[in-house]
Amino acid sequence: MSGIMYYSEEGLKRLKNELIQLITVERPSISKQIAEARDKGDLSENAEYDAAKEAQGMLEMKISKLEDVIRNARILDESKLDLTKVYIMTKVKIKNLKNGSIMCYTIVPESEADLKSGKISVNSPIAKGLLGKIVGDKAEIKVPAGIIEFEIVEIDR
Repeated sequence: MSGIMYYSEEGLKRLKNELIQLITVERPSISKQIAEARDKGDLSENAEYDAAKEAQGMLEMKISKLEDVIRNARILDESKLDLTKVYIMTKVKIKNLKNGSIMCYTIVPESEADLKSGKISVNSPIAKGLLGKIVGDKAEIKVPAGIIEFEIVEIDR
């Protein structure tokens, strides 16, 4: 059993849609493959049957894990966020004090991280260094390239 994980409404909906896809499309497809392989005769030397049964086992394990995640999921109420500090689900604008560049990130649960859309995991080094900070605070954050100093410019939802 996994622990409680927090998701945005959008993130939890994506997980539920994936589960529905696995149950309504993938599961019947694999059952059909097993039936077709079974119809081909001797199961002891039937590689198609073995492969389909293995795929079925993997799918059922994935469904079970996803059901467990959804069962233990909690939605973060973004309307109740304290926007005076950087927390999960806040959008933060930061300035790199070395080169002056400005970046904007949304701090999200690890499962929703997507750097291309500006969403960084709450467990990432940058997010960890920003959590709890207020506008005007400076944060020295250790990243693979070394230590970078950032200033919190803005916090939003």
